[in-house]
Amino acid sequence: MRVSFAALAFVCSATKMVVAFSPIQRGTPFAPSRASSALSSEPVIGAGGMADTRDPDALVHDDPRKSISDAPSFEEYLKQRAGGDGGAAPAAAPSPPAADPVAAQPATTAAPAAAVGGDPIALLDSSQAALVDKIAAAIPDLEAKPDLSWTGETLAGTQATLDARDAPGPANVAWLGSVCIPGKLSSLTIFNGPLTDVPHLLSRCLYDKENNQLQFALDFRPRAYGAYEMVDAQGNYPGPEELGRKAFEYSGARSDFFNKFATTELQAEFNIMAKSLEDATPSAIQPSELDLLTGSPVAISLTMPATDQNAKILSEMREKAAETWLEWATDDSGEHAHRPGAPINTQYVYDAKMRQNAYLALRDYYTSTLGAADGNTLAAAESGPLDEAYVGGGS
Repeated sequence: MRVSFAALAFVCSATKMVVAFSPIQRGTPFAPSRASSALSSEPVIGAGGMADTRDPDALVHDDPRKSISDAPSFEEYLKQRAGGDGGAAPAAAPSPPAADPVAAQPATTAAPAAAVGGDPIALLDSSQAALVDKIAAAIPDLEAKPDLSWTGETLAGTQATLDARDAPGPANVAWLGSVCIPGKLSSLTIFNGPLTDVPHLLSRCLYDKENNQLQFALDFRPRAYGAYEMVDAQGNYPGPEELGRKAFEYSGARSDFFNKFATTELQAEFNIMAKSLEDATPSAIQPSELDLLTGSPVAISLTMPATDQNAKILSEMREKAAETWLEWATDDSGEHAHRPGAPINTQYVYDAKMRQNAYLALRDYYTSTLGAADGNTLAAAESGPLDEAYVGGGS
């Protein structure tokens, strides 16, 4: 089947779930989750009078223009990335920022997934450490912050580590925090300084050993406010009759985010990987108001069994996300650079508030999953200094 890339749709089969991107929404069974209303078996007529054609079955039509090919399997996708003969990737469908919301369809009954053959966090942290090394090699001025790093802080009954870094020079990385709690958590947070509009990166996986589940979150966080949390159930955003001239500013921010960063091609790559996740479902932990304010309309938040297959695919997805961020961050074409003066100052003001809100949202998540004491400690450490966004951190 072909995956539609305009929404973070979750289409469950007996053993697998297809994941695509979706706008934030409200007024649904999981409100205000980004993916919450059930898929309908009938086409949905959107605001523009077009039928909703997400996730159609394969079709061979007399008119080739109306034919729909099967999406490649995960194995075929890997061959394509390696330059093999796995077949051509499907053409990405247009991805307007405001698509009709779709969400989880209950999975049919299936045999319980097998437990991962070891600690899934060990695999994810090993991959994450390699990614940090790759980033450091590409950004020479990314410096370690020994006074803010951990080598053996006790959290969740074990020795946690935090690799803290920043790049106060031209690379303008305000904060990079790589956290590992063995057997519990692997998390990578990157905040950019105000010299560019490159999205911040959130990449986190928490292991619930008692229930043998992985809680996965991945997001490219926008650098400008786009009123994403104000989208209605039909995928429409408030216009000038409600917001005045600000509506045009927010619309421009959304357009920049989708055209420069969350492109249909990028969405398609994540969709192909995510469709092979076993028994993945939308996270039961609902996003807070602060999550909605700081997150993007393409944020992924899933819960799934801790299987070898899932751990491997999550590692692939996190690697792709970090490599994509690095490509943007090291782009010297000037496409992502702000002009000196007011644009940089405006970005700094926005980032300062955004990082405070992101910290508060993270604190709520960690205190709910790790307990008050450990959650507060980890959220403060992983978020980094909240008053140093301009230069990328003090030395």
